This record gives sequence, structure tokens and C-alpha cells, in this order.
Amino acid sequence: QGKYTFADGLEYRDKNWHYCDGYDRRFYTEICSGLKPAGISQLTNLDPPRKIPEGCYDCGDGFYNPETRVIIDYKFRFLRNA
Repeated sequence: QGKYTFADGLEYRDKNWHYCDGYDRRFYTEICSGLKPAGISQLTNLDPPRKIPEGCYDCGDGFYNPETRVIIDYKFRFLRNA
């Protein structure tokens, strides 16, 4: 019992869940604020998206650098070795 609300404000429902269901693939921020004009597509729910250091990958809690095999957080502090 209870409810779960994601960090962006989207409230989870176990029944009648229509978010990202294949018919409507908009991000939650697009549902709330509308779509951007053609050519300015939103690639993540964050708008503007995070700046990813060159050669790195966003892994949810930080950035993975395949050359150093280290994950750093979004404030560029060491998190863990991969």
C-alpha cells in the first residue's frame, strides 16, 4: 500500500498506466510542458540534458569512462571502478 512518485513528479500507477506505453512515447516533461518544435527533439526527460564528458557514457548515477574504467558522479567525484 502507498504510492511511488518519481523524481520528476510522475506518479506510478499499477492499473491504467499510460506512460510510455507504445502509443504515446513522450517523456513526462513533454506531457506536462508540450513538445518542442521539429528539429529540436528532446533526447532525455531532462531538459536541457546533462553534458556528458567526451568519450564517456551516462550510467544513471554518473559517467563511465571506458579508458580509465572508472565511474564518476555528476559532480566529477569518484564513485567506483568498473
